[in-house]
Amino acid sequence: MGTTRRAFLATGTGLGLGALVSGNQSFASPDAYPTGRPRSPFLRANSRGHLTYPRDAEGNRIPDFSCAGYRRGEVPIPNVPVVRTISPIDGDNTAHIQAALDAVGALPQDVTGFRGAVQLTAGTYPVYGTIKITRDGVVLRGVGDDEDPSANTVIRAIGDTPTGRYVVVLGGGPGGWSLGEIPGTRTDITSDLVQVGERSFTVADPSLVRPGDTIIVNHPCSAAWLTAVDGGGTHTDPPWDVDEWPIRFNRDVVDVSGSSVTVDTGVFNHLDRSLSQCYVYRWEQPEMVRNVGVEGIRVDIEYLGDPDTDEAHARSAFVVQQARDAWVRDCTGLHFVYAGVDIRTATQVTVANCRALRPVSLITGSRRYNFNVSSYSSQVLFSDCHASDARHAFVSNGTGTASGLVFLRGSSERSLATSEGHRSWTQGMLFDNHREIDPRVDTTVGLFNRGSAGDGHGWAAVHSVAWKCDVAGTKLVVQKPPTAQNYAIGCFGTTTGDGPFVQPAGHIEGSNDPSISPPSLYEAQLADRLLA
Repeated sequence: MGTTRRAFLATGTGLGLGALVSGNQSFASPDAYPTGRPRSPFLRANSRGHLTYPRDAEGNRIPDFSCAGYRRGEVPIPNVPVVRTISPIDGDNTAHIQAALDAVGALPQDVTGFRGAVQLTAGTYPVYGTIKITRDGVVLRGVGDDEDPSANTVIRAIGDTPTGRYVVVLGGGPGGWSLGEIPGTRTDITSDLVQVGERSFTVADPSLVRPGDTIIVNHPCSAAWLTAVDGGGTHTDPPWDVDEWPIRFNRDVVDVSGSSVTVDTGVFNHLDRSLSQCYVYRWEQPEMVRNVGVEGIRVDIEYLGDPDTDEAHARSAFVVQQARDAWVRDCTGLHFVYAGVDIRTATQVTVANCRALRPVSLITGSRRYNFNVSSYSSQVLFSDCHASDARHAFVSNGTGTASGLVFLRGSSERSLATSEGHRSWTQGMLFDNHREIDPRVDTTVGLFNRGSAGDGHGWAAVHSVAWKCDVAGTKLVVQKPPTAQNYAIGCFGTTTGDGPFVQPAGHIEGSNDPSISPPSLYEAQLADRLLA
């Protein structure tokens, strides 16, 4: 380990396993390494104290989630210097704030990749449109996210034009997905089996990729794979169709040696050549925005009707889309229809110390996903966030294109349904020390099969973990998917395989046992990787 990283780690002040520095991003200090040895058959420590991950008979193992978050958790979120300060004006402040962001976006980037921060002073900023951060290295910063505008920055989102708009958007493009395949760079993976957690595989033509490339690892949704996973487990609905739910990972190439390619982060699903011929290609990302953030802002969305039916107002408070190495910290979103924070086509994102409160909408599908991950998003860390009155407080809607999602010390108050993988083979979710407060339903966390729910959601979470969660006496359901596994370790409440659709129980151990170690799986994994 280099001296720079060692010096950085040494700055932490131990809080349990890790040190919280610079915006609630978790980092480990040498003195904060796990003191209790893991006792799970699927998590061990070797003679040097580093974590190991025994596999079961099918090759399943607990994944390493430690690459989630801004720059894979390897550096703190920076405190970007302010280069422009503005205060509220009368009337609509959309253009006023946007002009300041655009002016900073026109400045040159410094050696760290940043241009500067726009500081919004305390006050109320009526906003009738959408505020967009579309240039690399720009930060929007308020002075606080509480409700008193004399000491905090309150964006008051007014009206419903256009219908279903977002209020603050970090990133480029319209938020949709582009495969972005650079012509002539596709090559088949020739390894017969790449197991969960592995970072290396062989390819047919290694000359097509090189260190530093960002690639897509594509696992087609083939007929053989669908047979292996019971058609998706949709029960009474028709099974998933061939090519309907591909599995995709975006990864950085760190080494090419002979025909072997090594990427930065392990895969969260087996790549079994007998079931699906996987391939890689270089990913073109013309609209991807990097090093952007929003901090210390309250978005209060105005509504005029019944809070359980009115939807004539902004859809989501904060959206991160087509962005990499981005963050939302110390922010609050209220009265949204869909999400307080929504992550869309984004990689290495931290959402820290945020609140998504009191959504205003019908209480039905496609609404009240307070902290949501959408398609083609990976390595996302939600840390110390709080939701209220949610249908799905912490949730992945990203199907087989979303993975590496960590919900660390999240809390949900008055839950109306489960925090969960929502549909179609989301992989690699970690609920780490999740906590329920005054829940309104009897099941509040699910790593399970959703069968015919929605449009045939089927297996909604695979190779996922609930670690030391407390569901306040309700049920946490964990089930075993075919070809995969889910885990619940050290959780409080009723941990069971008895879900809404009958399936085998996943791996359950240490229920209601406060001595399970380490206290946080994510923080132990991060410490283990950075101190290796």
